[in-house]
Amino acid sequence: MKLQQLKYIVEVLNNNLNVSATAESLYTSQPGISKQVRMLEDELGIQIFGRSGKHLTHVTPAGQQVIDIAEDILGKVESIKRVAEEYTKPDQGVLNIATTHTQARYALPTVIKGFMERYPNVSLHMHQGTPAQICEAAVRGDADFAISTEGMHLYSDLIMLPCYHWNRSIVVRRDHPLAQQRQITLEELASHPLITYVFGFNRSSQLDKAFGKAGLEPKVVFSATSADVLKTYVRLGLGVGVIATMAISEDTDSDLVAIDASHIIGHSTTKIGFRKGSFLRTFMYDFMEGFAPHLTRNLVEQAVAMREQSQIDEMFESIALPVR
Repeated sequence: MKLQQLKYIVEVLNNNLNVSATAESLYTSQPGISKQVRMLEDELGIQIFGRSGKHLTHVTPAGQQVIDIAEDILGKVESIKRVAEEYTKPDQGVLNIATTHTQARYALPTVIKGFMERYPNVSLHMHQGTPAQICEAAVRGDADFAISTEGMHLYSDLIMLPCYHWNRSIVVRRDHPLAQQRQITLEELASHPLITYVFGFNRSSQLDKAFGKAGLEPKVVFSATSADVLKTYVRLGLGVGVIATMAISEDTDSDLVAIDASHIIGHSTTKIGFRKGSFLRTFMYDFMEGFAPHLTRNLVEQAVAMREQSQIDEMFESIALPVR
């Protein structure tokens, strides 16, 4: 059994069982990957992947267990490399962050600027996506940190630490009937076509909870992953925007009217997540503290030592998070 074989089966799964795409992503040949996968299956005496002719069709139950363990092993190998780099290259390395457009555009710029000034030899890469894509990237090890609000509770392989609370605002054009109101009720909001984030309505979102509790059915006509795109369609008059307050700027959005919605929609909490068992470099601890000052190295290490996410959540209940 070789580490290379374990990497191949994990990447085949990550590429939706497409061996050609896997070979392309790993800069190797398709026959080489197929041969190594077969050799591993022969050695283990099981099928990891089901097949129809030359095509992989599904992961077998035994294969899924093997892949789960392979992911853990590859994660430990990466941690070993990080331990060595912490001593040989303490101020050098790579930091991969997966986050949403709103976080990347409005919450992270000053944090990243300060981090890069402090660690000029650390290569920082930011990947944007939906909350599900972000968390999946962290689970796979493609991202060191996942920064998001929605969806992170679905991934038990991540340690999730709360960073700050944020509220929403209702955004309309200046000629909209709601533009003259200082406060809006949930009933009034539900009577207009809505434009919001793609993840705005799921069972765990504060937006969905607010409407559900009031027994109201909102009319969502457009959804986007980008706050800027969302505002663009509000400007076109397609509907009323429901957006993170931090994403509204007096300078660039002077043509829009923003109305505070914190009294009708509860705050949400942005969290930073990383894979369980990961070895965190010193610069990674510093990045977390730069983004959320209460996340000191000592507090993060306490959280990592806990077995259950519920214990971590309970520990943070006594900490007052900032509101943005």
